[in-house]
Amino acid sequence: MAHQDLLMQGPGGESIASETLDLMRLHGVPPTADNYEVWLCYRLARNQALREAIDARIAAGEGFNAEFNAELHERFFTGLGASAQIVLAGERIARDLSQVLSFLKSAEEKSDDYGRTLESAATDLNRGLAPEQIRQIVSSLAAATLDMANHNQHLNEQLQRSGREIETLRASLESVRVESLTDSLTGLANRRMFDETLRMRLDEARAQRSELCLILCDIDHFKRFNDTWGHHTGDQILRFLASALQSHARPDFLIARYGGEEFAMIMPRVSARVAAQTAESLRAAIQAKRLRRRSTNEDLGQVTVSLGIARLQPGDTPQGLVERADACLYASKRNGRNQVTTDATPVLYVA
Repeated sequence: MAHQDLLMQGPGGESIASETLDLMRLHGVPPTADNYEVWLCYRLARNQALREAIDARIAAGEGFNAEFNAELHERFFTGLGASAQIVLAGERIARDLSQVLSFLKSAEEKSDDYGRTLESAATDLNRGLAPEQIRQIVSSLAAATLDMANHNQHLNEQLQRSGREIETLRASLESVRVESLTDSLTGLANRRMFDETLRMRLDEARAQRSELCLILCDIDHFKRFNDTWGHHTGDQILRFLASALQSHARPDFLIARYGGEEFAMIMPRVSARVAAQTAESLRAAIQAKRLRRRSTNEDLGQVTVSLGIARLQPGDTPQGLVERADACLYASKRNGRNQVTTDATPVLYVA
């Protein structure tokens, strides 16, 4: 039993549950099962990254809307469900393979018996037997051959069934893998996929001595859109930005929802100059687009984005590259928004 479960079943369990619900009420978080799971983990301080994410949100005074609550659960808990499905699928595959091995062993034994029958018949037939004895041997061979044929047919059917089952499970596992790495709202890669891909691309760039750039992109005044038009319209804007990013990406780029209204683009084998051109083209295309509220056709006004670009430097870690792109992004915010800043900008290195 998990330590957390033991603690909740102890004398202080009810108090902890009550404190968790009080925390959720304090921050306006609905007491759904997913939200309670998140906030219980926060109350028990079992996940430092989760605690930091919630504390940062509280410190920023941004509140806990449905979108951010869902993002917390997806980021810190969804993968656990995927792992359970993978374990169950693995057990089913193991059972199928065990059955196949059992049938193959049985087939081997049956084949050995059939071989001995043939060998015995050949020996007897070479002894110059009487017609009646020959008839008996042929009859025995016919029965053994029919039995072997029936067994082989049964084995073939079992192998086909197992093959279909394993293929179904393989497709199911692939679906689970994709879901665990995809943001459900935008269809883009999620934070987990971003982290894995950035590490892979950084190692690849070092091995190949090639360029690597990272763009972080944030919607300007997104909270104002949410407060004015509601979260459904906010979701519409997020999907619009996801589409715009995809339209400016090469097939080998990774576009990810990094968190909230912030997005990322990992650009392998791309120079800082080309990355800046791509970012500026993206910024201009978004600014030129007039969005309308889907439900009422009302004009939502102009949507703009701020962008930050970092280029891989010697000795960089994934965290260092992200932090530099993030610093560039917030430089764009501080300098008036709706602009692109790169880590070549001297002001970024002034204390």
